Amino acid sequence: QVQLVESGGGLVQPGGSLRLSCAASRDILDGYAIGWFRQAPGKEREGVSCISSSDGSADYADSVKGRFTVSRDNAKNTVYLQMNSLKPDDTAVYYCAANKMRRRCPGWFAPHEYNYWGQGTQVAVSS
Repeated sequence: QVQLVESGGGLVQPGGSLRLSCAASRDILDGYAIGWFRQAPGKEREGVSCISSSDGSADYADSVKGRFTVSRDNAKNTVYLQMNSLKPDDTAVYYCAANKMRRRCPGWFAPHEYNYWGQGTQVAVSS
């Protein structure tokens, strides 16, 4: 059974930073593109970032470009989302997900294309 486990969420002041982690098995990280999504109350789930398993290339939503960085640590079987300069609009539950049909991020974010999801971790940005 495919498992993705997020951690690292919390409460942070505007302008602060958090690093989210997504732990998964090595075959998942090697074979599937891994996406980060978020969902705020009353809003649809939106894509934030994606990292390709083929070459480690990354995509970002316009709303987070220059502030968020996705990376992977093969030794720890973990994908990270480093979030800097956080804003209240970043408040949401963040999920990592695996796309078994793609090793390379497609350049768009479509939640229905992702087959496996973690349980989510809450990020709250507030003073």
